[in-house]
Amino acid sequence: MKLLVTGGAGFIGSNFILYWLKKYPSDNIINLDKLTYAGNLENLKSVEKNPNYSFVKGDICDAKLVSDLVSKIDIIVHFAAESHVDRSILDPSPFIKTNIEGTYTLLEAALKNGKKRFHHISTDEVFGALPLDSKEKFTEKTSYNPRSPYSASKASSDHLVRAYGITYGLPITISNCSNNFGPYQFPEKLISLAITNIIEGKKVPVYGDGRYVRDWLYVEDHCEAIDLIVQKGTIGKTYLVGGLTEDIPNIEVTRKIIKSMDRNEKEMIEFVKDRPGHDRRYAIDWSKTKEELGWEPKHSFEEGLKKTVEWYLHNQEWWKKIKRS
Repeated sequence: MKLLVTGGAGFIGSNFILYWLKKYPSDNIINLDKLTYAGNLENLKSVEKNPNYSFVKGDICDAKLVSDLVSKIDIIVHFAAESHVDRSILDPSPFIKTNIEGTYTLLEAALKNGKKRFHHISTDEVFGALPLDSKEKFTEKTSYNPRSPYSASKASSDHLVRAYGITYGLPITISNCSNNFGPYQFPEKLISLAITNIIEGKKVPVYGDGRYVRDWLYVEDHCEAIDLIVQKGTIGKTYLVGGLTEDIPNIEVTRKIIKSMDRNEKEMIEFVKDRPGHDRRYAIDWSKTKEELGWEPKHSFEEGLKKTVEWYLHNQEWWKKIKRS
């Protein structure tokens, strides 16, 4: 199989490429990445000389480049996206261009090059927010209700992908995942920022009252889910991919990290002003993905967190270089 992976130098994309080439060493991967601030080819040093892997620096909005690449492959696995909510609040423009126009460009190329198989990676944030003290969870039937420029742009791209499947018969699947964590994550998200700040002796910023709840998914488990969806998923279907079965507020996530690193909680936490439109709670019901594909996360939150802390401790030059730039 020949794959075009968009955004393959980013956090989840690079983990997926490493996972795929290890599991399917005879497959070929083209990695298309613009190398914006979150793209880092050092994530892929171990495969850069692999003859079945190639990197192309380029923009998914470049129709000619995208079409040329799509003509050479069997399936598009589309990770490329602007994804940080805070950045989308400060400047929505790159999110509209990359997440909507870029997805449109890829869909057009897939359609015009023989209706190539298209898998689109999305987020649970398109569904909006859930009440903090409820047991409710997002399902495949949950109505879209995005509340930030980031989630609105991802919701738009989801609708485009689904429309191309229905209108033009493009063989698509979509997966909406929860918050990923693990190796190679840019140190601006909660877990990667907390770990690296603690190593540096800096305080960990916690928004508002810290009671915001997220569903946490270890990145390797996400890669396995995508693998199953690509191989066995029903064309046209959306799959939800989550990691937890119990809610853990962000303040508790932060405390777990601090405790695992043998630091003093009172000295390391700094409560900061909340961000606008901050969604209170996300939770994913991934039971249908389990029923249909046999997938479930292999890592508990504690296991994934332990692995993640160890990775950042042993790869300090990787993230210190990023934080210095």
